[in-house]
Amino acid sequence: MTADGKRVVFVSQTFPPEKGGNASRIHDMATNVQAGEWSVTVLSPPPCYPPGEFDRSWRRSRTDDVDGVSVVRLWTWQPTTENPGMKRRLPYYLLFGIHATLWLLWNFRQYDVVVTSTPPISTGAPGLVVAALGKPWLVDVRDLWIDASISLGYLQPGSALERVSRRFQRGVFHASDRIAITTETIGEKLLAQYGTELGEKLIVIPNGVDTDRFRPADSPSLDVASGDEVGELRMRDGDVLASNGRDRTGDDRPVIVYAGNLGSAQDLEACVRAMTHLDHEDAVLRLVGKGDLESELRRLTRELGVEDRVEFGGLIPREEVPQLLADATIGVAPLRSTETLSYAMPTKVYEYMACGLPTVVTGRGEIERFVVDSGGGVHADNDPERIAERFDELLGDEERRRQLGRQGREHVVERYDRGAIAARLSAELSGLLEGETAA
Repeated sequence: MTADGKRVVFVSQTFPPEKGGNASRIHDMATNVQAGEWSVTVLSPPPCYPPGEFDRSWRRSRTDDVDGVSVVRLWTWQPTTENPGMKRRLPYYLLFGIHATLWLLWNFRQYDVVVTSTPPISTGAPGLVVAALGKPWLVDVRDLWIDASISLGYLQPGSALERVSRRFQRGVFHASDRIAITTETIGEKLLAQYGTELGEKLIVIPNGVDTDRFRPADSPSLDVASGDEVGELRMRDGDVLASNGRDRTGDDRPVIVYAGNLGSAQDLEACVRAMTHLDHEDAVLRLVGKGDLESELRRLTRELGVEDRVEFGGLIPREEVPQLLADATIGVAPLRSTETLSYAMPTKVYEYMACGLPTVVTGRGEIERFVVDSGGGVHADNDPERIAERFDELLGDEERRRQLGRQGREHVVERYDRGAIAARLSAELSGLLEGETAA
């Protein structure tokens, strides 16, 4: 516990070693807040996503120390099959929500503030109990989960489950003390669906990146505040790290990298098909991660006859991701082009740009605006030929790649460093705690 006794509990459905934007967001938030004036505990299930990548755990609970943060793994049902349907997902979500609620009740005197992270919306159940007991509660909204589930076919519009979910979500938002949103678009949609009176609770805590860990491999780092080149080359094992997409394995092909969940919200099928239209026939699309659509993407790769041009890298340790990105030529973040995903801003885009990696994105809304505002990449329509054109443009112009990489790096260092973002969250939590004390 810290000297002044500030204690916060994060409730999250995912946490490393699981991969994905939320796991890394909660890890970085928790560790950065812990490094300040807070004692931090994270409640999360045993790691199980993507399903089948982790052994099932039957222990009721287990507590680990992760970078100074106390991580309490609470048992829930763990799906083991690829792309589990809603019937298999619900026990995973609901049982963890119940277990987290019981933990918070039993340990009522061991925390001061609670942060629940959604999706899924079931993490709101522990928060409702905390609010009823008079503890401050912040809801961290990364995704409009109900809308996304309908768009991706997991939830039927107008169904009883949707109606119950909407009522529950409304209750969560109105009972909470603060609602943290990652983008302004999420806030606009949230107010339209659940009431404009929630506006006074909204705060923007965007996704971001640890810009010290995610950085260009062998180019001089840029001190954005002063504009001076530091000029220090990063070295490992005595060797200068590879650059410009030439990786350390000796493979000198240009690499187009995707690092993240191989899931339904990502238009990875269009990227695989784009490889059949690419003029740069030596380039390879490297898909690093696991997810519900991996089998389907592997099948498509075989059908198109591009096994030599599309690689599946599987899961890799989180600490290896910065090097993976720094060794690539182009990063790709392909969101599906749907209105319900127009609010989404994937964490991987910040990581690409922090590594000086020129980025190609698809989708509409926030992700398109971000890539334009940052100057760190280009947008393509969700069409294989248009995506291929963007890949070819960048693969054929090294100077433009360098310019985009430099601009993207500067943009995220200035505005989206996770340390600074966590400091904003810490200030909000302190305000909640002081408000409760004053009341």
